[in-house]
Amino acid sequence: MSTLFTRRRFLVGGTLGASALALSGCDVLDQNADVANVLRSAEHLTMKAQRFLQGRDALAREFDEKDISPSFRVNGTSAPDSEDYLELAEGNFSAWRLKVDGLVERPREFSLADLKGLPARTQITRHDCVEGWSAIGKWKGVPLASLLRLTGLKPTARYVVLHCADELEQTLDGSGRYYESIDLIDAVHPQTILAYQMNGDDLSVGHGAPLRLRVERQLGYKQAKYIMRVELVDSFTGLWGGNGGYWEDRGYEWYAGI
Repeated sequence: MSTLFTRRRFLVGGTLGASALALSGCDVLDQNADVANVLRSAEHLTMKAQRFLQGRDALAREFDEKDISPSFRVNGTSAPDSEDYLELAEGNFSAWRLKVDGLVERPREFSLADLKGLPARTQITRHDCVEGWSAIGKWKGVPLASLLRLTGLKPTARYVVLHCADELEQTLDGSGRYYESIDLIDAVHPQTILAYQMNGDDLSVGHGAPLRLRVERQLGYKQAKYIMRVELVDSFTGLWGGNGGYWEDRGYEWYAGI
């Protein structure tokens, strides 16, 4: 029996019940605090088990050019509908800037040209969607760790929050704005990149132009698109639902390891 099969069997067996309950309906989390606490405990156990079995620096499988999928579905939003984003897209994102701030020593803004001028990583990996489909694509971008080195982390920084341009619900408090987060272990992983190219071309709008996250050891809903800001925080307190992501605020697991 292969190590990979053994690991997946262990992880699936330990998390199937929690995952099914979380995805079956978010209302149960609101109705029963004990259930929510059980899910969070199971998720934390899953994360610790996976990192123990894989190792923090274990790489997701990388493929060859011949393995690239002939079609790659658009996951999530197909295009943000805000006027600001549409204006940026019409200008080929020349006016777009990525803001990196929060618990950093040197807050900065990067243009797309700035990012493309930094050392890049290219990887061919499989995207696994929580809806049950997968596809293999070739991604090129700047390692997130490089930006964190350029800006410098304050000692209290624990999480990287990706703020995005798409808004899935029109809400006054901003809770419909898409956001995601990862911890520093995944942030500095060599395969965690902010991708600006897919299959040799600049990202299309449907696939997250001008910049999207690739955190290859997690499910597709963690791969935030249309990134506008990278914020370093010490907790999720004050970030809308407080669970670290748009879908997490609606019942999905924060750690979506595969």
